[in-house]
Amino acid sequence: MSRDAVVASLRRSALEASEYDARAAGLQVEVPEMKSKTIYFVAGEVSADNHGAALLRSLREFNTGLNFIGRGGPQMRIIAGEQFKNWIGDAAVLGLWEVVRKYGYFRKQFRETLKEIEESKPDAVVLIDYPGFNLRLARVLGKQSPHQKIIYYISPQVWAWNRGRIEQMARFLDLVLCIFPFEADLYNQSGLRAVFVGHPMIERLRAQKINIERDPNLLGLFPGSRLREVRKIFPVMLESVRQLQKQIRNMRFEVAAASAELARKMTEMLDQRPPDRQVIEIKVGETAAIMQRVFPVAICADLQGGVADLSGGATRGEGEISWHAQRARG
Repeated sequence: MSRDAVVASLRRSALEASEYDARAAGLQVEVPEMKSKTIYFVAGEVSADNHGAALLRSLREFNTGLNFIGRGGPQMRIIAGEQFKNWIGDAAVLGLWEVVRKYGYFRKQFRETLKEIEESKPDAVVLIDYPGFNLRLARVLGKQSPHQKIIYYISPQVWAWNRGRIEQMARFLDLVLCIFPFEADLYNQSGLRAVFVGHPMIERLRAQKINIERDPNLLGLFPGSRLREVRKIFPVMLESVRQLQKQIRNMRFEVAAASAELARKMTEMLDQRPPDRQVIEIKVGETAAIMQRVFPVAICADLQGGVADLSGGATRGEGEISWHAQRARG
């Protein structure tokens, strides 16, 4: 449901208001195809890259003539082409200190993004999550280019930390594609046009469902999708593995790596602990499969109320929040 709903919403956003009114009245109108349309995307994290890639893939199925430009990660670039910038490795940061430390970088990227949009004149700009960068970008774009269509996919959780910003967002966003139904109701009540399109993770997990018997001696480790998270949390998890091995000798572990780069970093950490290397296997891009293989009451994960938490619930896994891992994050 999710991808189809998003594609339909993006397609409708390309129509003029008069065409909307005519179709709503049941009149036959000639709807222009999006053959030469250009869409500029901005995604700044691994999860947004995954969701963005699924969206790009669906849009391509809908119309092969669409032109995708912008910046995101390796998955989006595979579909969009060489002109699409892969900046995830540098853009994905965690916490205020990392943002401050890389302020010069983000300031440069912000200016470059504005320049790229101004020069390419896309038919629509689609911002995927990443509110620290994307909300500011939308605000500046709204002022500089009042007629530019700006669509936000995967709404920032302003309903949780600052509802007052919703009215401000309504001034520069044309449409918000929400992944939770209550978000759409809240935004629409505040004057910001919003559509509930479903959660992309649910559709993805449904497609990745496997029929396999759970292994009672297998635990899953989910140290996060950011390098800083992995550096702080994975060593704590390895120490937990060592303690568990003292109690259960035949226990094995599978680690979910969000990218090949993170897998290499975790492999380097493992190489410094030879005994652990024998019972731990790192797998890239197999989070859903790991959650379905491990014993449901034996998932050792860094669940932060985000993708891992949702995935664990959707696959009927029982996530166990590691107190040590949470302490490491803080």
